[in-house]
Amino acid sequence: MFLLETPRMDIHLYTWVITIVVLVGIIVVDGLVLHRQEKVPTTAESARSTLFYIALACVFGVGIGIFVNWEHAAQYFNGYLLEKSLSVDNLFLFLIILEKQRVPRELQHFALTMGILAALVLRGGFIALGATLVEKFAWIFFLFGAYLLYTAYTIMRDYRSHEDESEHKGEDGAFMRWIKKVVPTTGTWEHERLLVKVDGKRAFTLMFFTIASLELADLMFALDSIPAIFGVTQEPYIVFTASIFALMGLRQLFFLIGDLLEKLQYLSIGLFFLLAFIGIKLILHALHHYGIVEWEVSTMVSLLFIVVDLGITALVSILKAKKDAKEALAQTL
Repeated sequence: MFLLETPRMDIHLYTWVITIVVLVGIIVVDGLVLHRQEKVPTTAESARSTLFYIALACVFGVGIGIFVNWEHAAQYFNGYLLEKSLSVDNLFLFLIILEKQRVPRELQHFALTMGILAALVLRGGFIALGATLVEKFAWIFFLFGAYLLYTAYTIMRDYRSHEDESEHKGEDGAFMRWIKKVVPTTGTWEHERLLVKVDGKRAFTLMFFTIASLELADLMFALDSIPAIFGVTQEPYIVFTASIFALMGLRQLFFLIGDLLEKLQYLSIGLFFLLAFIGIKLILHALHHYGIVEWEVSTMVSLLFIVVDLGITALVSILKAKKDAKEALAQTL
């Protein structure tokens, strides 16, 4: 449980520039060049792309271990697994939004790509702000920790209340309802266009409102995920790369497991324990910084907890799905 002091990473400006250009370039090329055609990706295509991006993220983490040190590599994998698990929950909301907006299946890949690209800018801003606050104000960890504990509480509260999540999350918020009232709209899909001319006047298409809804949803998730990842590492470079690699392949993952998300019945419970653990870890880190406690949770303990938590969540969900399927089959006989 004791944390060994690890030297801070010294990342040169050109390394930052190269990393940002390469990672953002991969997402842009994948989303806007390789998949420009309006077609639904097959399961095999989605599986290959998903595995490719996971492998790419793992290679990057191993590279950190080889060229920097394995403590920072462990922090990276901590952050990546955390962000990836939260992105799966994010997919629930994306699925609901696309269904509510009745987005044609062949246009969903474009909406998701644009949403992810905008999320890159959003996450970058949050990470820069978070890194500045963490560097200058150690007490911010108390706020981050308390916020994550509250988020964990709300997840468990909603789960135990058995609310209809699809109805609750699928409703437009007040901000989106206001936008739809004041912004001129065509009320139609114009392929991938966001703005068109109608009778000489410019109007926004349904694609614009869909992407706006996805961005508002990602904004809410960023408020959870960015404080969470700062709970496993305070290195801005690791926070940024882990977050971006977690976003890579999110669109393919959507098409791959979109129909299987409902089978992850205990995802909320898994995320409850995950966020509660990180929240407690952040508070302990702040207490350690001010000399109130002598120990804090190590990187390897965090990594072990995240892996075990996600593994148990997936296993129990799969077993529950199989049990429900057998009971449903028995009732039909």
